Amino acid sequence: MSHFIDRRLNAKNKSTVNRQRFLKRYKSQLKRAVSDAVNRRSITDIDGGEQVGIPSKDISEPIFHHGQGGTRDMVHPGNKEFEAGDRVQRPEGGEGGGSGQGRAGKGGKGEDDFVFELSREEFLDLLFDDLALPNLVRNQLVGTTEFKTVRAGVTSDGSPSNIDVVRSLKGAIARRTALGAPYRGRIRELEAELEQLLADGVPDTDARVVALREQIDGLKTRIAALPFIDTFDLRYQAYTKQPEPTSKAVMLCIMDVSGSMDQVRKNLAKRFFILLYLFLQRNYDKIDVVFIRHHTIAQEVDEQEFFYSRETGGTVVSSALNLAYEVISERYDSSSWNIYAAQASDGDNWDSDSTICRDLLINRLMPLMRYYAYVEITPRQHQSLWYAYQDVRAAHPHFAMEEIGGADDIYPVFRELFKRQEA
Repeated sequence: MSHFIDRRLNAKNKSTVNRQRFLKRYKSQLKRAVSDAVNRRSITDIDGGEQVGIPSKDISEPIFHHGQGGTRDMVHPGNKEFEAGDRVQRPEGGEGGGSGQGRAGKGGKGEDDFVFELSREEFLDLLFDDLALPNLVRNQLVGTTEFKTVRAGVTSDGSPSNIDVVRSLKGAIARRTALGAPYRGRIRELEAELEQLLADGVPDTDARVVALREQIDGLKTRIAALPFIDTFDLRYQAYTKQPEPTSKAVMLCIMDVSGSMDQVRKNLAKRFFILLYLFLQRNYDKIDVVFIRHHTIAQEVDEQEFFYSRETGGTVVSSALNLAYEVISERYDSSSWNIYAAQASDGDNWDSDSTICRDLLINRLMPLMRYYAYVEITPRQHQSLWYAYQDVRAAHPHFAMEEIGGADDIYPVFRELFKRQEA
């Protein structure tokens, strides 16, 4: 049996294998640090790397040592201060212990926390660990690409079952025409000469007539000897495998930008959607993302305008739901697309519009959806939209609701909404 040891070096001249072993061993500490980093980062810096401090007690290696009791003799070379039987005072803790613990002291020594630098890829791996789109048919998109066989022209080699009869016959006719053209030209010249002799009254038994006829017959025999079809003429239909995703998915991101959503709430909503956008881009190769902003009027916008536009106004949530339904109807057939939606709002809505939103979701949108996540960003009591959406959740189990009161709630709520489901 052979053992292979991977000693490849990473960019910083450290063992890649040891680094991955370290990440696996201290995964729980690293995930806690990543969660804290997400909460304190700005909107524009949420997807970078991170420096993670791990307490020295957590990275200590196990050692063998003597247990309590028993008698043993030890020799310490160069000892000039103590003799056998002397009692050594135990050092007091808290002075110079490192890690920022205790008061300043004149003696002692300690060890600082171990600081580990996470790359952007490692940071995002830990950030989105154990997350997935719920109810995805034939999931996942990443890593399970199927291949579809498509035509790719013709080739001179192939399987007999793939032979292209029409192209092969055309090639054979062209070959015979090209190879027989000189013979046919010579035959026409000899036949013209023979006709001239016969017109001049030369008898058929004349040596010249007989010789011309023999030459003509010989040339016709050569033309007839050309093979009807040759291996050179054969053409085969060529096929190639074209990759295509096993599933098609679309995520509709719906954000309330009305006047009741102050800058703090808008920033919380943007942080939630940035997490969602990074998660989709990171974990799924083929997915469409539709961005919808709304106040009294809903608009489909691009990524830049969705996250950074300052437009605001009143609040009519049903305008966004109607636009979402139009987008799905025009571009995404629910029989072939996995359709998802995530909505963020403070719950404040125009009078009587919440019941319209409830009916739109129950009767039109939810039957087309794989999953719908609603996040209410409100540090105060719930508004009418929350209570209307409770009826939607009761009618459709794949409708999820969560509330966010502050920046510390964003990442836990995100993980709760998109945690990987058990098979």
